[in-house]
Amino acid sequence: MTELSLYEAFILAIGALLLGIIMLVRGGDQTIDAAVYMADRYGVSPLVVGFTILAFGTSLPELVISVFANLQDSAGIAIGNVIGSNIANVLLVMGVAAMFVVMRVEVTKGLYKDLGFMLLCSIGLAAILVYFGGISRYAGLGMVVLLGIYVFLQYQASKKETINLENEEMEVPQFDSPRQAYLFLFVGLTLVAVGAEFLVQGAKVSAGLLGIPESVIALSIVALGTSLPELSTSIIAGRKGQYDMVVGNIIGSNVFNILMILGVTSMIKSIDPGSFDPQLAEFDIWVMLLVASIFALILVISKKISRITGAVFLLAYVAYTAYIYAVNLV
Repeated sequence: MTELSLYEAFILAIGALLLGIIMLVRGGDQTIDAAVYMADRYGVSPLVVGFTILAFGTSLPELVISVFANLQDSAGIAIGNVIGSNIANVLLVMGVAAMFVVMRVEVTKGLYKDLGFMLLCSIGLAAILVYFGGISRYAGLGMVVLLGIYVFLQYQASKKETINLENEEMEVPQFDSPRQAYLFLFVGLTLVAVGAEFLVQGAKVSAGLLGIPESVIALSIVALGTSLPELSTSIIAGRKGQYDMVVGNIIGSNVFNILMILGVTSMIKSIDPGSFDPQLAEFDIWVMLLVASIFALILVISKKISRITGAVFLLAYVAYTAYIYAVNLV
């Protein structure tokens, strides 16, 4: 078998990156259209749709990567992927989306609960990593059960609301039948998951050719790649006026990342103490908690994410990424 040259390998990696981006954008568009149609048809609020369907679909790349990485004794990639993705979801995804359009949200009891639950999950993960040094199978099971209970309560609460998306002046896509909408949703989520996998593999190969350490790859390139579904769906939703869905998608994805991704990953194989870089528990997890807290505070106080705030978020993400590279490459 003929080995590829460095140049040929790099070209293939770039090709995978471009293909992944195309699939992500197309898949994100189809997912948004189908999800909004379903929300309008069944009277479910956009916030809940973003918290459940979109969050689960766009978290599939993190799940696949984290499970495979942990099975291959690379727990640092599994945890770093989640921490890095949660940081990127707020600073990068919300930052870029807000620069396209100001994200105005209605502060409701539901939003308070969602933000509070996101912060609770972030604090819980920090406590587990700091005090226990890992995540056991039982802890993983508890995380998955907790997520299931919360999603069920979200659904029950949404059924008691009277929601009409058209009254919120949002564009509702049309499908010939509910079956067609379900098909578009399935195809869209599939494109998102497969596209992210192409992109992440291309990014990892490129990083490997350039000699970037594994711990930095997990927090930056892998996290960035697996956050692109959130970025594509959030930009598309924001430009269509689905502001509540954007916020719900970010909050839901962060919760799913912690409870579902790390929960399922540790259920399959426990994440043992000492199996990952100490920097993740000593620094990066606290950055994630700080970012989540600032995000929640801004939403509650100002009820919007302005273009200026979005720009600050983006600059903060660039600074964080530059810092972890500088520290690990010195």
